[in-house]
Amino acid sequence: MGLRKTAVLLLTVILALFDLLLSAATAGSPVGEFLVLPSLPLAAGATAIWLPRARRGSVRLTIYAILFGFLSVTVTVLVAGSGGTTGGGIGFAELLGLIVVLFMVARFGHPRLGWVSAGFLLFAIVVLPQRAENGFELLSIGLLLVILAASIAAVGVWNRFTESQRERQIALVRVEQRAEFARDLHDFIAHHVTGIVVQAQGARFIAEQDPQRVITALDQIEHAGAETMAAMRRMVGVLRSGDAAAPLTPLAGVADLEPLLEQFTAAGGAKARLFVEGPLDGLPVDVSTSAYRVVMEALTNVRRHAVEPTRAHVQLRRTPEWLFVRVTNDGAAPLRATDRKGYGLDGLGERVASVGGWLRAGPGINGGWVVDAALPIAAGEERQ
Repeated sequence: MGLRKTAVLLLTVILALFDLLLSAATAGSPVGEFLVLPSLPLAAGATAIWLPRARRGSVRLTIYAILFGFLSVTVTVLVAGSGGTTGGGIGFAELLGLIVVLFMVARFGHPRLGWVSAGFLLFAIVVLPQRAENGFELLSIGLLLVILAASIAAVGVWNRFTESQRERQIALVRVEQRAEFARDLHDFIAHHVTGIVVQAQGARFIAEQDPQRVITALDQIEHAGAETMAAMRRMVGVLRSGDAAAPLTPLAGVADLEPLLEQFTAAGGAKARLFVEGPLDGLPVDVSTSAYRVVMEALTNVRRHAVEPTRAHVQLRRTPEWLFVRVTNDGAAPLRATDRKGYGLDGLGERVASVGGWLRAGPGINGGWVVDAALPIAAGEERQ
């Protein structure tokens, strides 16, 4: 349970105790005793509505909100119609519940039913002061409460809108990333199949003169074919749309990192340095290109989001089974850490996952921002 929900829950308990004190102060009033009986259970019911985790478009949340608003209005009608006095109490814990449930409906409720439940809740809030002794005189307070509740609901609608916008952006990035997968797959297959054809043609001409070289060529053909099939299984698994007209372009890999860092440094601002541990030759093409894309996207985010960075370090470490990539910078963190995460990293995470690896991004222990990626090197089925 988050800090916000904990604070609201604590405030609900405090207001419930306050309602009990008001009821005790008007113990001689039958209306005051009647009010506290349904008001506190309604406050508890409101807590049961907004406390659980809700998903956007929740029908359950919306229906419960309609029922809660209807019951609250019913209690108000019964209390106001009795002609008694409550000593000024209106059910403050219940009022808080009405406002919070209204926010939850605006944030997570069903798009169509949400308007109905919001109407019930707003009406329940505006008539709530009628439970007090001078209910009609407090009608203006009810209108002020509605303005407050509507403002809070507007915040919920805005949060819902911004989340929808972000999801659309992420979906667009993923579509673009899948199109990029298709281009890379096209290049990758062309690269290996061309080599296979050339080696097969050469083996046919030297079969009689040098049989040993034929065996070596066959071994190379087998290795290239197995690597191509493994990459196809991984990459086609994440593709949802193809780009048959994509142009054939050279693949950029770890061998092209030095020019990339030189361009980054030449642009001014932070200076980029490359640290390599272990040999980088012989890496599978899809691993090499994925590592390059990780570094390129991380450096792009340094340029876009880092606050006054002076350095960006790119570290590559190869082990027998993994290639680890880390990109760090010393830029000061902004006020909101979530602003540092670009949409490109969301699509890039899917790309890295397609080769069996993982990608993480977040603030560093000593400040700045860190992007970590791990890419498996093992060939064949072990890389699935």
